[in-house]
Amino acid sequence: MSSVEGEDDALLAAKPPKIRRRRLRAILLALMTQYAIIAMIVGLSVAATLHYLVTPQIVAKFEAIEAAFKRLPPS
Repeated sequence: MSSVEGEDDALLAAKPPKIRRRRLRAILLALMTQYAIIAMIVGLSVAATLHYLVTPQIVAKFEAIEAAFKRLPPS
């Protein structure tokens, strides 16, 4: 009987407490939240850069091409 009780004690001692899982879950949730916030900020920064800096240049190039085609003699 004492060997069975010793095995039960060993199994109970080997089981991790639930506090560690909760703490790990909280840490992972905080890291994922920070990642999501940073990704959103970077995405908005890239979108704003494209909208205000790159798009006007592309539009200007297409307008210049359109003006050049209008100056061509009809074929």
